[in-house]
Amino acid sequence: MDVTLREVQPSDLPLFFEQAQDVESVRMAAFTSKDPSDRARFDTHWIGILDSDVVVRTILADGAVAGNAAVYGPLGEREVTYWIDRAFWGRGVATAALRALLALVPERPLLGRAAADNTGSIRVLEKCGFTVVGLDRTYANGRGAEIDELVLTLGG
Repeated sequence: MDVTLREVQPSDLPLFFEQAQDVESVRMAAFTSKDPSDRARFDTHWIGILDSDVVVRTILADGAVAGNAAVYGPLGEREVTYWIDRAFWGRGVATAALRALLALVPERPLLGRAAADNTGSIRVLEKCGFTVVGLDRTYANGRGAEIDELVLTLGG
């Protein structure tokens, strides 16, 4: 599968919103907005992202919008994040996209976080060189409860 990144286009946002409606994806990601179905809040959130210094890209898999990936936060505390449409899970898309994003953003260290039971996301981060450095207990909107979250770092 050919995985590439490109600048986010306005036409991507409705697809991102649709992807964020998948109940299983929200549960797995865990750390989502309080109400993923709130389109106004979604639009406001993305306007803020696109008008900031966040490095954000649309993920394309064989030309189809498969999700998005970003690096955000202040230097020395920057984090990676990604969202992959469930139709693309288990096909190497997240790993390829994160590797491409890391090539765009050479500064280190970078942090990554994942629900402790999200073995797929943890594996993606580890394949890209991140190592586990801690465990937090954090409220996850996507689960409606506090859960364990692994903290990983790359180059730090």
